[in-house]
Amino acid sequence: MTDVTATKNASKAIAYWLILAVVVADQLTKQWVLNALSDGKVVKLFWTLQFNLVFNSGMAFSQGQGVGRIIGVLAIFVVIGLLMSLRDAKIFATTIGTGLLVGGATGNILDRLFRDGGWMGGSVVDFIDLQWFPVFNVADSAVTIGAGFLILGAFMTRARS
Repeated sequence: MTDVTATKNASKAIAYWLILAVVVADQLTKQWVLNALSDGKVVKLFWTLQFNLVFNSGMAFSQGQGVGRIIGVLAIFVVIGLLMSLRDAKIFATTIGTGLLVGGATGNILDRLFRDGGWMGGSVVDFIDLQWFPVFNVADSAVTIGAGFLILGAFMTRARS
């Protein structure tokens, strides 16, 4: 095994561990929120940050309510494409970004698959409420940070060329 192959394998392993960590953290926090806040309770933390249980059947920023099945299916294709792109990842930032993005997308796909109405009929559980920004969750945060890492990786790749 060459050093390049070993590095690629280690990089992929890090991405897979990130995916797992994000999915587990996302699902555990959502389960806690469902148990702790399903009675309409709101947990105020500090300044405008609070935990407030909300269900989103749409996409980002609660747009597209009612088209969750379409969004879920599209997200599955995006996840597959991103996983395939890991084979060619040359920049570590891209690997990190892909792991975070796939983990976050998978966490929200699981909500759509197994909550409420069953196969892709479920709503995403959101709970991190800043009161001046749409309510979001751990998966959404991972997607956003992952996208930032992918952009960084694109700039780094371009700088190498």
